[in-house]
Amino acid sequence: MKKAVQAFVGAWRITGMEVWDADYFDMEVPAHITIRKDLAGEFQFGLVQGDLDARMSRPEGVPRLEFSWTGFDENDPVSGHGWMQIDGNQAEGHIFTNLGDDSGFKAIRQ
Repeated sequence: MKKAVQAFVGAWRITGMEVWDADYFDMEVPAHITIRKDLAGEFQFGLVQGDLDARMSRPEGVPRLEFSWTGFDENDPVSGHGWMQIDGNQAEGHIFTNLGDDSGFKAIRQ
């Protein structure tokens, strides 16, 4: 599984979101998700930023990073979960906010 973890490590630029357009998701900073070797990381899109704690899974044999997160939407505390799968230097996934919105996303490796 170590090789699968390495494939996810790094900075990813969120290039598209199912629910929001670039005017929102790039509002404060370029939208991104970063995964470290210890499978912790962070993300920001629009006014939502969070710290994540991830684990590897293999649904249907495909490596997937699944994570829980806590953070803020503007100044309000929020939390949720999500997942990310990669294909080379491209990724897709979904971020869920507990009791709130959710959106699919696409990203490219930086």
